[in-house]
Amino acid sequence: MPSASSTPQNTLSPHNFTPDFSSMEGLQAACAFLPPPCTESARVITEREHTLTKPPGSLGRLEDLTLWLGTWQGTATPQLDPAYVTIFAGNHGVTAQGVSPYPSSVTAQMVANFEHGGAAINQLCRHANAHLSVLPLFDLTPTADFSTAPAMSEERFLGAVKAGYDAVPREARIFCPGEMGIGNTSAAAALTTALSDHHATYWTGRGTGLDDAGVIHKATVIDRACTLHLAHAKTPLDIARCLGGHELAAMMGATLAARHHRIPTLLDGFVVTAAVLPLFTINPQLLAHTRLAHCSAETGHRALAQHMGLTPLLDLGLRLGEGSGAALALPLLRAALTCHHNMATFAEAAISNRA
Repeated sequence: MPSASSTPQNTLSPHNFTPDFSSMEGLQAACAFLPPPCTESARVITEREHTLTKPPGSLGRLEDLTLWLGTWQGTATPQLDPAYVTIFAGNHGVTAQGVSPYPSSVTAQMVANFEHGGAAINQLCRHANAHLSVLPLFDLTPTADFSTAPAMSEERFLGAVKAGYDAVPREARIFCPGEMGIGNTSAAAALTTALSDHHATYWTGRGTGLDDAGVIHKATVIDRACTLHLAHAKTPLDIARCLGGHELAAMMGATLAARHHRIPTLLDGFVVTAAVLPLFTINPQLLAHTRLAHCSAETGHRALAQHMGLTPLLDLGLRLGEGSGAALALPLLRAALTCHHNMATFAEAAISNRA
C-alpha cells in the first residue's frame, strides 16, 4: 500500500455552505453549489494502479470504481465503511386512477416488513455489511392525484427535499438511496415523460404487475397529467413538484446532499434514477458523484440510463426497488478496493514490469 506520506487523507475540507429550503429559488441556488472532487487523490490512485502486478487497465471498470471512490472521498485509500442504504417511502394520490394492482396500504405494510428485517433489502444489506434505515415521508400521507392537481405544494415539496437532504449521514463513505411507494413507477414515468422528448408509452411499464391493458391505461393517465402541468411548470424542479412524489423529492434531496458533502452515491433502479433526473436536467455535473448500480427490468430504465450517460454496474433483470440493486453492487466495490489496496506491486513481487 502507498506510504502515509504519499497518501492524501480527507483532503477535501468541510464547507460552510448551508442550503436554503424555504423557497424554490433557494433550492435552485443549492443546485448551483458544486464542490469539486479531489484531483490529488486521483493522481496518487492512478500512480499506484500503474505499479500493480497486472497489465494496465486489465481490471477494467474495477479500476475506474476505485478512482471514483477516492476522488470523491478525498483520499487515495478509499473505504466503504460505513456504507448506508436508506429507503424513502411515500404514497401517491394517483393510485386513485387505478395505475397499480396493489392498494396504497401495501406501502405501510412493507415499511413494517423493512423494520422487522423481513424484506430482500434486509438480507442484501446484511450480506453487504451496510446500515439500513427507512424514512416514511409525512407519515405516508399520499400526495395529491397528479392527474388532476400538482402532486405537492411548494411547501410540501421543499419539506420532502429537506427531509432527504438531512437523512444522509455525514460519516457515510458510500450512500445508496432506495424507495418504496405503491404508484411510484407512475411518478417516475411522468417525470421522464415531462423531461424528455418521448410520450408516456415509451417510459411506462408494468410496475408491480399490470397487464397490457393496465399499462395502456397508466400511460394515458400520465400523458393527461403531463399535458395538465407542462402548461405552467417550466423548470425541472417545478416539474418534480407537480409530477413526482414525496419519496422521489426526498431522494433528490439526499442525492444533492451527497453531492455537497462529496459522498459517493450508488443509484438504484428506474424510480431512483427518475428522481434525480431533474438534477441532471439542471446540470449533469450534479450527478458526477454517482454511479448506476444496475439496469432495472422496468420499461424505460435502460433508455433513461443512456439518456443520462449512466452505465450500470450490474444487469440482472431486477425490478424490486428498495435499493436492492445498489446493495448488490456494494460487494463489487469492495472487490475493487481489495484489489487496489492489497495487490503487490511489480517491485514488491520482484516481477519485471513492461518496458
